[in-house]
Amino acid sequence: MRLRRNTIALAEVPSEFDGFQILHLSDLHADMNEAAMERAIALVRAIEFDVCVLTGDYRGQTAGPFRSTLEGLRRLREHLGREVYGVMGNHDTILMVPEMEAMGIRMLLNESVEFVRNGQRIHLVGIDDAHFFRVDNIEKAAAHIPADEFSILLSHTPEVYRQAAHANFNVMMSGHTHGGQICLPGGIPITLDSVLPRYMGSGAWRYGNLLGYTSAGAGTGIVPVRLNCPPEITLHRLSRPDR
Repeated sequence: MRLRRNTIALAEVPSEFDGFQILHLSDLHADMNEAAMERAIALVRAIEFDVCVLTGDYRGQTAGPFRSTLEGLRRLREHLGREVYGVMGNHDTILMVPEMEAMGIRMLLNESVEFVRNGQRIHLVGIDDAHFFRVDNIEKAAAHIPADEFSILLSHTPEVYRQAAHANFNVMMSGHTHGGQICLPGGIPITLDSVLPRYMGSGAWRYGNLLGYTSAGAGTGIVPVRLNCPPEITLHRLSRPDR
């Protein structure tokens, strides 16, 4: 597993949040990736960040028990600092939410929160799973965000990129694709299990005025194998391009 760094350079970043760092973890599938979870813990202990976001798929299966998933998350949560926010993925169940919130992971279920520094604000918005359950509601989640204020959308899948751009989000952070997980040489995915352009399947991308990032994920799904597609956690840094 590697730590990837991504700079989000936009003129709209408020000056008080220049340098703000967001740790992004996705697709942990904690109950079937114990070694990956331990590696993630080792990585996050060695870096500094302001807030952590989790973009879904905490569980390996799409149904059944989730106790071992919660235990894996609990061990990781101890190393993630004070503020952690998450959204649900297509492998997750709403039954997990109460215990996740009890351990200090604020789940954003078509909701938003704001961060304030010296009168300046940025908004973090989370939508529920748009890939399988299709219970996402961007309009509800972003209803109270002023059009001229900086906003970041958390979505398990990047497939809602058009809606995110239309809603005037500045940034979208996602996962779901695993970057392909099994790729041809050069990191070319065989499949992304998503309806979206291939260039959005992993790493940083742009669609109109929207800057996006799709995490290749920290764990594996279906089969515990990665080929030409290493797992990752990501450290995003907000930056004003005039610096």
